[in-house]
Amino acid sequence: MKKTIVVYKALPSEIEAYLRKNADVVNVDPNDHAAFVAALKTADGAIGASVKITPDMIEGATKLKALSTISVGYDQFDVDDLTRRGIVLTHTPDVLTESTADTVFALILASARRVVELAEWVKEGHWKSSIGEACFGVDVQGKTLGIVGLGRIGGAVARRAALGFRMNVLYTNRSANEQAEKEFGAKRVGLDELLAQSDFVCLQVPLTQQTRGLIGANELKKMKPSAILINASRGPTVDESALIEALKNGTIRGAGLDVFEQEPLPADSPLIAMKNVVALPHIGSATHETRHAMARNAAENLIGALEGTLTQNIVNRDALGR
Repeated sequence: MKKTIVVYKALPSEIEAYLRKNADVVNVDPNDHAAFVAALKTADGAIGASVKITPDMIEGATKLKALSTISVGYDQFDVDDLTRRGIVLTHTPDVLTESTADTVFALILASARRVVELAEWVKEGHWKSSIGEACFGVDVQGKTLGIVGLGRIGGAVARRAALGFRMNVLYTNRSANEQAEKEFGAKRVGLDELLAQSDFVCLQVPLTQQTRGLIGANELKKMKPSAILINASRGPTVDESALIEALKNGTIRGAGLDVFEQEPLPADSPLIAMKNVVALPHIGSATHETRHAMARNAAENLIGALEGTLTQNIVNRDALGR
């Protein structure tokens, strides 16, 4: 008898066809909360992204054995609760590494060279003569990049920085990244030292209880006044109110942000009007190639988890024993 899978995000046609070959598929709009919860109650598995699935939503879902998120992050789930229920959670950590690292470096370059601000300035008709210091940015090459969290994406950013732009790479991590130290000359330091020495501070950490609000007013004050903060990890890792204040009063030079405390970013957010902020709509892995690969990976993760053959991309391995 085929398993039943709930799909709560639009998938490429060939990937949905792959799921239908292996299971009965029920497409649900997650904005219809009642219908979504009802579908989960009778499902064996579910696949989607960008929707919070809380314990009360899966209460009574006795058949549910696996959830597959089309993302590397999994803060939309209560992992401990899923583990207690014996529900396996899978994610897609590898296929998006390079495209996300590209986005991070795009933020570094755009923030340093004021790309977005000056492109708008030209389109508004202000370019009347040769530019002067009012349009100058700062160099990226040869500067110091501090990476908070040197995992897959952080390592890919370090490679671009060290080999492509001859940057000095500092990093903080729970454990040493010997490969990055050997290949890119990365140096592991404490957070305070990283903040004090870096020209660019890049956050590449998952959102956990330990990383929520990791960068607040005190941390921003430890940064150079000329430094730029880059965040393409998760919005709540930064105290947004403290960041806005730091950007207003010149505590730091600028920020390149792909993530925010509230997404979409509210239209009245002060960040939108700030010339020293590059704000993107959470596009980290948003290329045609990568998003397709993520969907394929997530679909294969789900089928593998339901069949008991999956050995990688499992967030909560302890659930396997339950």
